[in-house]
Amino acid sequence: MGLFSFIKSAGKKLGIGDDDSPPDAATVEKELASHDLGTKDVKVEVVDDKVVLKGVVKDQSIFEKAVVAVGNTLGISAVEAFELQVAAGGAAPAAAKAPVLHTVKKGDNLWKIAEVHCGKGKGAKHTVIFEANQPMLTHPDKIYPGRVLRLPELDAG
Repeated sequence: MGLFSFIKSAGKKLGIGDDDSPPDAATVEKELASHDLGTKDVKVEVVDDKVVLKGVVKDQSIFEKAVVAVGNTLGISAVEAFELQVAAGGAAPAAAKAPVLHTVKKGDNLWKIAEVHCGKGKGAKHTVIFEANQPMLTHPDKIYPGRVLRLPELDAG
């Protein structure tokens, strides 16, 4: 499923240098592997400032985390995951569902994002959003404008 947009000038800097040029495929693949998401069968290509992910992952959450992990990299403006599939419990791998993503804006925090996503008075669900973005997100207060977060399916109740 899809092509996902990111902010090229925001994200984790990989490697050395002062510019925001995209990292090479090996560096992005190493970054993805560092999160230990279960993406060993995922191939990474970098075309201009776009990362292309191919292969099969175990489930929808790993698909979404892989997209967010590489997309939140300085110099990357898009992640193409048309050829990244989700294992279907013994059946042939299938296309992933469209994830719900949120680009952090100035003044956002996880509580505010939870209230927008789940409804007024539901800010306490911010912990679920934090957990859904681990291990890429290491502390609930360490989000910044331009970072893209995955929003898990939450019941509004």
